[in-house]
Amino acid sequence: MSEDTVAPAELERSDIERFSDERFTGDNVAIVTGGASGIGRATAIVLAENGVTTVATDVDEDGLEGTVEKGEELGVEGEIHALPGDLTDDAEMAAVVEEAAELGDIRFLANIAGIQHIDAIEDFPMDTYDVMHQVMLRGPLYLSKLCLPHMEEAGGGVIGNMASVHGHYVTRDKVAYNMMKFGIRGLTRSIAAEGEGQNRSFSISTGYVKTPLVMNQIEDTAESRGITEREVVEDVMLGQARTKEMMEPVEVGNLFAFGFSQNARHLNGNDLLWDGGYTHTYE
Repeated sequence: MSEDTVAPAELERSDIERFSDERFTGDNVAIVTGGASGIGRATAIVLAENGVTTVATDVDEDGLEGTVEKGEELGVEGEIHALPGDLTDDAEMAAVVEEAAELGDIRFLANIAGIQHIDAIEDFPMDTYDVMHQVMLRGPLYLSKLCLPHMEEAGGGVIGNMASVHGHYVTRDKVAYNMMKFGIRGLTRSIAAEGEGQNRSFSISTGYVKTPLVMNQIEDTAESRGITEREVVEDVMLGQARTKEMMEPVEVGNLFAFGFSQNARHLNGNDLLWDGGYTHTYE
């Protein structure tokens, strides 16, 4: 591969961090949204390798099967179950939680699913906004509402939410995405405020991660601007960052596993800003 191109994400078993935690067993269940690809797939596999029975949910049924197959290929310790579900449909989300509860005690929820749309505010299609709101904010709230009673019954649990650098500052033409990421941090703090110390919450904010969506954008941007893929990453995407490499999805999955573990018992309502110096450093 040329040094001017960007290697796609790889997930090897050796990349997965293992955390010692008495709750990381097959009797306990984690639900992971967006589990068909990217960060969701990596997180499901990381949690399964840590011994947790993992439910991957998504509207992409083929992608979910790919997640299960990848886990089997790596030989992860725990089980991965594919339960298709639409975050815009309350009945489907309730069914996913009900089926997950039959597999064990629901202890962990990773709200990861997300979509993107680029447009100026005056041109932004409101039907697209509505879908983004349902998938990225209302869906996580509803799933949290459904899962919290199970967590309380089990003796406590943790909800992790996928935020972004766009939950700290905004860029133009991403009004809905910006709003959702600021909002998910509000949900995170609200869960912590009502958790009575028994149920924790945290969010993770990253810059660019090697997800399929981002990788496709790199190729298109390089072609349209007449520059190399490496220049797109280092100058366009990560121009403000100090670390000039995108994160691998498995690195984000490892952060979710850390946040769910007892190592992070004082992480409650907080955000893990893992952005390579993107938001707090200047030239």
